[in-house]
Amino acid sequence: MHFENSLVKYFPYIVHEQKVQFFALRDLYTNWNRKANLISRKDIGNLYERHVLHSLGIAQIISFCDYSTILDVGTGGGFPGVPLAILFPNVRFLLLDSTAKKIKILENIISKLNLRNVKCKCMRAEYERGQFDFIISRAAMPLLELVNITQKNISIKQQNTLPNGFLCLKGGNLHDELEPFKKRVIEYKLSNYFQEEFFKKKKVIYLPV
Repeated sequence: MHFENSLVKYFPYIVHEQKVQFFALRDLYTNWNRKANLISRKDIGNLYERHVLHSLGIAQIISFCDYSTILDVGTGGGFPGVPLAILFPNVRFLLLDSTAKKIKILENIISKLNLRNVKCKCMRAEYERGQFDFIISRAAMPLLELVNITQKNISIKQQNTLPNGFLCLKGGNLHDELEPFKKRVIEYKLSNYFQEEFFKKKKVIYLPV
C-alpha cells in the first residue's frame, strides 16, 4: 500500500501540513543518508514502512495529550521521535543520542521540517535530569537497562490516559527480556493495528511506572 494511503487509513485525522512534513522525510533522509549512516543504506527504500509507520505504532497505543513531555532515548536517526513529533505537534519531545554527528543532522532535519516541538541533545541518558511523562525507544537497549538508566526521568505528575512509563518498539522473542517485568508489562502486537507483513512480529512494549 502506498504510504499516503496508509497514512490516511491509519491516521485519518492528520491535516495537510502534517502530510507535507511526512512526505518531506523521504528526500531529507535520502540526502543525509548518503553522507552519514542514519539508517541502513539498504533499508532507505523502506523508510516509510519500516521506520516512519513503525514509529507511529506508539500512536496506536496512546494519543498523547497536549503538552505532554516525551524523551526519546537512543534516537539514532530520529525514530520514533521525529514521526511522533509530526503527529503530535502540541507535545514536547527531547531526542537524546550520544553520537554528536547524528544529533547535528537531526537538528537540520527538524529545522527543515519546521518542527517547533522538538529539541535534540547529544548526551548519554544516564546524565539527563529532566522529567518526562513517557520515555520512548526503538530497540536502543534491553528494557531492564533502559529502566535502570532512565526511571529517574519519569514524572510523577499524570496527565494521559495511560499512567506514565515506558513505550518501546521491539520485535522477536522477548520472553527473557521481559521476565523481570512480567507482572507489570503489557505487550501490544502491531499486527493488530497495521496490515503490512513487516509488522507481523513487531510490538509496542508498555511498562507503567
